[in-house]
Amino acid sequence: MDPIPSLIETGSVDLSVVSLGVLGAYLVMLLVIGYYGYRRSVTSEEDYYLARRQQGWVVSSLTIMATFFSSFALLGVPGMVYKEGVVLALFALNVPVAGAAVYVLGSRISRLGRARNCVTPADLLSQYYDSPVAMPILLALVGFLFTVPYVVMQINAGGIISQVIFPEAEYSFEIGTVILAVITMIYIMVGGMRSVSWTDVIQGALLIGGMLLAGLATVAALGGIGGFFEKVSHLPPRSLAVPGVTGSWTAWKLFTVVTFAALGSIIQPAQWIRFYSARSTNTLRRSALIFGTVLTISYLFGVMLVGLGGQSLFPIVNEAGHYLTNASGQLIPHPAVGSGPQDFDKILVVVLKSTLPSLLGPAGVFMTALFLMAIMGASMSTADSNLHALSAVVTRDVYGRYIRPGASQRERTWVGRSIIAIATVLALILIFIGRTSEHFNPVAMIAQMALLAISFATQLLPLTVDMLFLNRGSRAGAVAGLITGLAIVFAFTPFFGMLAGEVSVINTLRNALDTGAVGLIGNVAVFAIVSAFTRRLDEGHVARFREAAEPPVAPPGY
Repeated sequence: MDPIPSLIETGSVDLSVVSLGVLGAYLVMLLVIGYYGYRRSVTSEEDYYLARRQQGWVVSSLTIMATFFSSFALLGVPGMVYKEGVVLALFALNVPVAGAAVYVLGSRISRLGRARNCVTPADLLSQYYDSPVAMPILLALVGFLFTVPYVVMQINAGGIISQVIFPEAEYSFEIGTVILAVITMIYIMVGGMRSVSWTDVIQGALLIGGMLLAGLATVAALGGIGGFFEKVSHLPPRSLAVPGVTGSWTAWKLFTVVTFAALGSIIQPAQWIRFYSARSTNTLRRSALIFGTVLTISYLFGVMLVGLGGQSLFPIVNEAGHYLTNASGQLIPHPAVGSGPQDFDKILVVVLKSTLPSLLGPAGVFMTALFLMAIMGASMSTADSNLHALSAVVTRDVYGRYIRPGASQRERTWVGRSIIAIATVLALILIFIGRTSEHFNPVAMIAQMALLAISFATQLLPLTVDMLFLNRGSRAGAVAGLITGLAIVFAFTPFFGMLAGEVSVINTLRNALDTGAVGLIGNVAVFAIVSAFTRRLDEGHVARFREAAEPPVAPPGY
């Protein structure tokens, strides 16, 4: 008899009751923080979107962490490691890469943003490239293409966690999704950046603690450190080698995904706004060091241990040594985890529910409930950051430039709040359509576009590096390169496949490299070629930006 299902049932009733109390207290706390943020706010865009550029290193580091690590980190990444094996442990390298990007790129973006009074990426890039029309429109498009899929994913993940906590309740997914979306929407609309950042501090702390707790629970369930490594060493050979169980994670693909997914996640609009919000460059650099150190430790000793240990606790091979598959030949997890290919993402939740109550008794039930709140917090912290950023991008770069250029700051702030409400409702509609329609499932499609969404943001990298360091590009080159990169990434989306059918060269590149890297190749090539044959930016203009981006020189003898 398999003991795992009986372990999962242990304390399941108590878990629902405890989780309800923890969830209620958590959501009330978020609303209180939102109200307190509102009481501290004034009616201005700089206050609503940037908290008056006065965020200290604790808030800055935790809000950058919480925005960077979404539910994908606590559900998707452990599921990927559980499915593919040790090769995906190298995915942890994306954190120090991202930390270095915050330190090098973020500090200069912060300095320039303060000097030029910027709120969105378009404020800065359109000023530098002297492109008041094309650049804001393209950057608003980038913001939309990155933000909407991520918001839908996070709200959907909240519904999944609600379903896990209350499996017997009717409509638990729908009720949980709506509650999560509405409360997130309210505290963003009420308190703006200040409320978003303060809630991110709570959610970021839960995220770090939850990741480490999950790793400890996995090691304990396998008999300690020695038992863990012994069990992992006896996993099937494909689980311990490159390119992984399915053979899809070649060294080049893994390298490009780690590098460019990290960079894309750091230069997306919500992170630019956090760079602008930091009190000083030194504040941001300290935040970058904390971010890179703490999250790397949490990643390696948290979710990675869960994914690898999960293959020992819940084997994905049968007694004959063959990997479990469904009727279509797709790899599936252990029956205690789920029955379909998409259920690999449940491994972390299943491990905690099956280990903590039996290891710690009533305290384990409480810790499990708290960790489920950490996953929900990861969802909310990414959703709130991106909804807030989308509001800034659409209000500043579209409404304020083209629809109502003379609108007051109060009017634009309320337009921003309306955009948050509209985007939240749109996300809920897409989620519910996906659960009720047999022929159109946008949630499943968007889930497949997780890395594609980051790939869209990655196309900002050439413009950013040129503005901060190289100063060689032209306005025409920047616009042409960005359009090219976005078009290439779009060719990898399911939408392009619907329009043009499957293209063999796209499938080949998809299996060999990160999509963002492929887009960057075209982006950089077009950027460089067009810049070489078109009018460069005025030297005086470039010099002023270069001077503002450089750190101040200390006086002699300092």
